[in-house]
Amino acid sequence: MRTATLWAVLATGILSMALFGDGMALNLLLVAIPATLAAYYAARRGGRRPRPWTLVWGAGGLALLTVPSLRDAGWPSFLAVATAVGLGSLALHGSRTWSGIVLSPLGLVDALPQGIAWGWRGLRERSGDASGKVGQGLRAVAVTAVLLLVFGALFAGADAAFADLLGGLVPDVSGAQGPWRVFLFAFGIVFALAAAHVAAAPIHWDDIAVGPGRERGRAEWAVPLIVLNLLFAVFNAVQLAVLFGGYQAVLDRTGLTYSAYARQGFWQLLLATLLTLLVIVFALRWAPRSAPGDRTLVRGVLGTLCVLTLVVVASAVRRMDMYVEAYGLTRLRISVVTAELWLGLVIVLIMAAGVSGVWGARWLPRAVAASAAVAVLAFGLLSPDALIAETNVARYEKTQKFDLEYAGDLSADAVPALDKLTEPMRSCALREIEGGLDLDDRPWYATSLGEARARQVLKDHPPQASYTECLGVAEGAEYR
Repeated sequence: MRTATLWAVLATGILSMALFGDGMALNLLLVAIPATLAAYYAARRGGRRPRPWTLVWGAGGLALLTVPSLRDAGWPSFLAVATAVGLGSLALHGSRTWSGIVLSPLGLVDALPQGIAWGWRGLRERSGDASGKVGQGLRAVAVTAVLLLVFGALFAGADAAFADLLGGLVPDVSGAQGPWRVFLFAFGIVFALAAAHVAAAPIHWDDIAVGPGRERGRAEWAVPLIVLNLLFAVFNAVQLAVLFGGYQAVLDRTGLTYSAYARQGFWQLLLATLLTLLVIVFALRWAPRSAPGDRTLVRGVLGTLCVLTLVVVASAVRRMDMYVEAYGLTRLRISVVTAELWLGLVIVLIMAAGVSGVWGARWLPRAVAASAAVAVLAFGLLSPDALIAETNVARYEKTQKFDLEYAGDLSADAVPALDKLTEPMRSCALREIEGGLDLDDRPWYATSLGEARARQVLKDHPPQASYTECLGVAEGAEYR
């Protein structure tokens, strides 16, 4: 273990203690930087050099950690952080295969106890000599901490303005906060040690090889897929006929309403897309490969299925667009349509890999993982709560229908869009969000840009409508 690794681990622990505990925003990225340095130093000590894909995973993980600092909504931020951990595990392990990409996060769990023991050995080796650099550094840190605590407390007691400034810059470590800060310090240390240990000695998940399945005959393999292609083709033909012939004839014939037609179709088409991906996976595993024309057969049949599935994806997205036009946008609806679009992208990548042949099969696992990370990052940067508010505000201006209760459950990211509503609807939509912000005055490093903007909007134009007035507004704004 390099001495630089130990210092980076210590910095991670100190920043975790100082910045965590009040919420998640820019502090996540600030803590991740020294942890990344610890992994880098450990990897160099272990003889590893960063490869292009390693840099892609690492940069992608850090980019995902910017989402909580920009968006107040917790659900896209959680998704971004979870994906960042996954990309970090890929960077640490250098995985390239399907098994490596799926199992890499387990390496971080496996390294938790090993990292603690490894870090303890490294600390003992370097702190044994009291006159060494590590011993001097530890004494310097201890003396500096004591001086800052003593004189900082004296100056804070002497001047209220300085005390307010100090309180906004550093966390409270007194009273009940003390044990919690100690836990956060230990958490940062353990996490950084685990990441550094994996970087120095990764588990070679790529060595887990999954062999091809038993080869099937052409008829046994191709006939079911050709029939499935015909079914997809007929369905897509009906969709095109409905598109150009108008929905009204279909609605009259089926007895469904416009919204029921859209809602009923989307979920079935989403499931059809997922099942198609499974069909492709198993079809590739059992595909015929002994005869010279087998590769052409596989490409033709599966390529056709992929193209027809893309039409199904487009139909599903159109169904959801119809439903949003009728009933507005919600978190569930924007989430599932994003997932459907990503599944369509995965199908495009499979088609590209099929055209590329063996070389495409090598890059496909990493391309799918990268596409998922890009989708999550774009989803967070797009600010789904803000998009939901903008869409529903535009719908209200056309139809005078608005779900006031649902708008109040959105995060602070929705405030700029809701601010465009006319009174008293505007004030009623912002009352609940304002109440949550007033009760949650967090420090700068735990405050997102979305929350800061919302506070400014509400400060410049605070809601004025009363609770009784908002009850009447909610009854008048019909939403189905």
